[in-house]
Amino acid sequence: MSYVHSTRRRKKGTHLLFEEREELEYLVRRNQTLPKRKRLSQRAMAAYLGVSPSTICRELKRGFVQIRNSQWEEVSDYSAHIGQKRHDERARNKGPGLAIGKNRALAECLEAFILDHYSPYCALELAKKDSSYALTPISLRTLYHYIDQDLFLSITKKDLPRKGKSSKRKYRRVRKRPRVGGAKSILQRPVEAEDRQELGHWEMDCIESGKAGGRAVLLNLTERCTRESLLFKLPSQRGEQVLSVLDGLERKMGAKCFRETFKSITVDNGSEFLDWKAMEKFVINYGRLSKRTSVYYCHPYHSWERGSNEQTNGVIRYFIPKGSDISRYSREAVKQIQDRLNTMPRRIHDGRSAAEERARREKISTP
Repeated sequence: MSYVHSTRRRKKGTHLLFEEREELEYLVRRNQTLPKRKRLSQRAMAAYLGVSPSTICRELKRGFVQIRNSQWEEVSDYSAHIGQKRHDERARNKGPGLAIGKNRALAECLEAFILDHYSPYCALELAKKDSSYALTPISLRTLYHYIDQDLFLSITKKDLPRKGKSSKRKYRRVRKRPRVGGAKSILQRPVEAEDRQELGHWEMDCIESGKAGGRAVLLNLTERCTRESLLFKLPSQRGEQVLSVLDGLERKMGAKCFRETFKSITVDNGSEFLDWKAMEKFVINYGRLSKRTSVYYCHPYHSWERGSNEQTNGVIRYFIPKGSDISRYSREAVKQIQDRLNTMPRRIHDGRSAAEERARREKISTP
């Protein structure tokens, strides 16, 4: 045996196959016929089979047998059959099998929800309402393990909202935009908005079409406390369009209701949000008050200061992929996406949706 290196590639963490045990048995038997100086060491056998030396050491102990040679002398040997038999016996005692293995109905239920753009958490919360879940309750961690191990027939990590990857931000040199005169910084935002304990404080941002698409954008308003979302399709990313949405909401809701619903709005430094005076000013005469809301600006290039807004944008991208032309999505389709956002289970609310969380908090605050 003049070579000891292996060109085979084995998946890390896998057990030896019976064919590999037979190869090991051949190497051990061959060693017994060679002079001592020409015999392969355990390390050399491991290199030949493409495994670690400790694996060979354990396997030789597992398949150890005493046999008699042609001179009727007892000698130590290795048997692939004995090693495989002992391996199978221990494998049967390693613990219970897959919890979901005998519940195909639950597996199909989870697959259907995940293929319908629900996250594993949402899929599991929705599956709890199905009778199949009561037969085999599993945890979120277990579900993620099953997906990682490719145990489902129809889904893999690529079917998850994040595609099984974490995106890395690309940093580049940027030019700072001058601060709008008189505008309020996020540092001036009231404590009630900061600690998310009071309803009525919102974050606002625009989702743009792809470069090859049109000029249409999606205006996203996210309530900080409940994570409730309001989506509006705009023909262009201009301040006049954003202002028309706020004015339309005020006329529809009434000045008093608008002021109570939108106590503050936090935005970035985009050009469509520069006219903070117009966004704060009533269009309906409401007594002596001139401000319908308070607008606060994040620091430039600090998108995490609108974390709820950015997270919601990511979920919207499940339905409107990056690079899409938003003008091709009807207002009815946008409304369906909004309803999905507000009715999906959320881990931060212990499985309640944004709509259910709003109802719960309104009930608590009602005297």
